[in-house]
Amino acid sequence: MIYTLSQIIENSALKFPNKEGFRFMNEALTYEELNIKSTQLAQQLVQDGVQKGDRIGIYMNRCLETAIAVYGILKAGAAYIPLDPFIPISRVLFMIGDCNMKHIITTPAQNKKIKLIAEGAESLHSIFGTSIDIKVPTISWDQVFAKPIDNYKPVWILGEDLAFLLYTSGSTGTPKAVMHTHQSGLALARLAADLYNFGPDDRIGNFAPLHFDPSTFGYFSAPLAFSTTIIIPDAHLKFPASLSELVVKEKITIWYSVPLMLIQILLKGNIENHDFSSLRWVLFIGEVFIVKHLRALMQKWPHAKFSNLYGPVEVIACTYFNLDTPPPTNDPIPIGQVWGDTECKIIDSNDKVVEKGVIGELVVRTATMMKGYWNNEELTEKSWYKEKIAGGYEHVFYRTGDLAQENEEGLYLFHGRNDRQVKVRGYRLELDEIELALLKNHEVEEVAVVVIDNDTGVKEIVAVIRLINGAKIDVDNLLSFCRLHLPPYAIPETIKFLDDFPRTGSGKISRVEITKMLKDKEI
Repeated sequence: MIYTLSQIIENSALKFPNKEGFRFMNEALTYEELNIKSTQLAQQLVQDGVQKGDRIGIYMNRCLETAIAVYGILKAGAAYIPLDPFIPISRVLFMIGDCNMKHIITTPAQNKKIKLIAEGAESLHSIFGTSIDIKVPTISWDQVFAKPIDNYKPVWILGEDLAFLLYTSGSTGTPKAVMHTHQSGLALARLAADLYNFGPDDRIGNFAPLHFDPSTFGYFSAPLAFSTTIIIPDAHLKFPASLSELVVKEKITIWYSVPLMLIQILLKGNIENHDFSSLRWVLFIGEVFIVKHLRALMQKWPHAKFSNLYGPVEVIACTYFNLDTPPPTNDPIPIGQVWGDTECKIIDSNDKVVEKGVIGELVVRTATMMKGYWNNEELTEKSWYKEKIAGGYEHVFYRTGDLAQENEEGLYLFHGRNDRQVKVRGYRLELDEIELALLKNHEVEEVAVVVIDNDTGVKEIVAVIRLINGAKIDVDNLLSFCRLHLPPYAIPETIKFLDDFPRTGSGKISRVEITKMLKDKEI
């Protein structure tokens, strides 16, 4: 019986030792190789002072070492924290300091950035995966793999122990870390593998970067079912035609990604000239799929089943809606029905459960739910909706902040956010965080950031700026400034300038009017 995430790979190595567990480009790790290498890493971490509950960063691009790092950290009893190499160093340093991170696992490809991180991070004790000369001790991969594990004693881990932290945006401009346990991660792995019938013959396309919560499908659900995970190289994701070739070459059977990636494949992937018959499930998650594009793709891939998955990072996924045939109208498709071990309710502004058909906030109680926010008990408590039951006990639900409605068929329909948090390009972000970053520029007096649908129906971040009197700054300089303070997915596609903003009666910026002006092309 599997009780923790780290036992997944041990069980896979026992049942299918010589089967490819993870594949990246022309290299692969069998389940046995991954089990041994991750144990060697765990051994080295423990010898270096890592204790249960420690937070360890993974700072690398997509590669086979990510799988070794994930399972090595978990076997050591620690929790992994993905550190996106494409975000500003200042944001990485904040995460390191926020969770008192003492160790990072990386690759030599990141040496230049690691030097900057080592200079700015006071809490770091050691860095694994490189051998550069910096003030923090380093341990190369060769050193890790050179040590035998004959006398290694496994760390005792329980299901309620911390497994991974995923940082997401905060309304104050400060990222917050969502804590998941072995129990919540394992529940998700089982549910996804069961729902979509993952098996030994499947080849799972891991399109999601490690810091994006659906990556857990490839790292946990796939090996749980003895499938092979194909880690998609970063370079292929930028070129839809190249991505099409890779999917066909690797005979991927299960695809999961944000809708935008599928739209790019549809429009620019030259799919008419490729055989995608190996695909049996196409899973999309993270944002609304524009129905006209979904219909067109389903018509191109009639052999595959499609499924819309919904869930914030705090629960990762909690509802699904399967499509066997293309949707007949352009009406938004449902986020669907709850999956196993999950309960959803819709409440009004007074925390009262509403009747079926009424729009309200969706709250979720599920086995995949987070433990809370790291080092933020106040925010954690605010995120719960508690329902009293007999005996003085409570059912605890997560407040999603999403507006939803349950229809007569028991399916949930999504109606947007009830705050300033949005999902764009599959990432959840706070528009306030983007505004705060732009306001750091001394030439900017006021800023309003909104999301609109562009001419192709894709969501686009637009920043509208009022400069300080007499100030002059061009768009390119502002975009360069954004890159210093924001992750790539939060950088506005478009920047506009206004001499003054439309305002509400109380003098506040009217973002509703700004959005209307942008749609009407008045700005």
